[in-house]
Amino acid sequence: MARQTVPRIFALVLVIAVVAWSKLVAIASPLSPQQTLSREKLWLDPANPEWVKPAPAVSRLRFETTKGVFVLELNREWGPIGADRLYNLARLGYYDDTRFHRVNRNYIVQWGLHGTPAVNTAWKDKYLQDDPPRSNNVRGTFAFSYKGPGQANTRNTQLYINLADNSRNNVEPFTMLGTVVEGMAVLDSLYSGYGENSGSGVRQGRQGPLETGGNAFMDKEYPLLDKCIRVTVAEVRR
Repeated sequence: MARQTVPRIFALVLVIAVVAWSKLVAIASPLSPQQTLSREKLWLDPANPEWVKPAPAVSRLRFETTKGVFVLELNREWGPIGADRLYNLARLGYYDDTRFHRVNRNYIVQWGLHGTPAVNTAWKDKYLQDDPPRSNNVRGTFAFSYKGPGQANTRNTQLYINLADNSRNNVEPFTMLGTVVEGMAVLDSLYSGYGENSGSGVRQGRQGPLETGGNAFMDKEYPLLDKCIRVTVAEVRR
């Protein structure tokens, strides 16, 4: 009896796994339809139409890091302008080989500066129009950072994730774009020893050396920063 039960259990587990995977459709090629363009050329050309492709209604962004994997669920309905930007940055490899330059334990983790100085220059003023605010800074939510109160339409490429309930920040018009659905422990474990000293946020005005020096500067001055190795994107079918 036991010998018959084991194969049945295995078959049931296999069916469940296949059904679950069928809800996620991986985007295998990031360069469609302009597959002849290298990612490097795209990174230097923010005006390319590849950067404005609409995001799926719901997608998952899988970040492989030096501490493990975390996954963001991106909801386009929450902020379509920001969601489209984030989806394409992730899809086209912008966040690959970048550094988590601002990690404040029990507060936030922030990243989004590119490792190549010329790419940072190309994107420096490519700001987005603001989405309607959805400022609910609970643990595990994420949004684009911006330059501060009174600085409308200044979101660009830098993201932050709330590592705690930061409801005190709800007075500002942040637009949450989704939640962490896997790997909060990974985010909690990112190296935080530099705190605000390794570039800080966009409104503090101390990121110039990181922008112009890229990974070479960050790896020399802040060698313990954790890294985003690569990002893959999948659409969620519901």
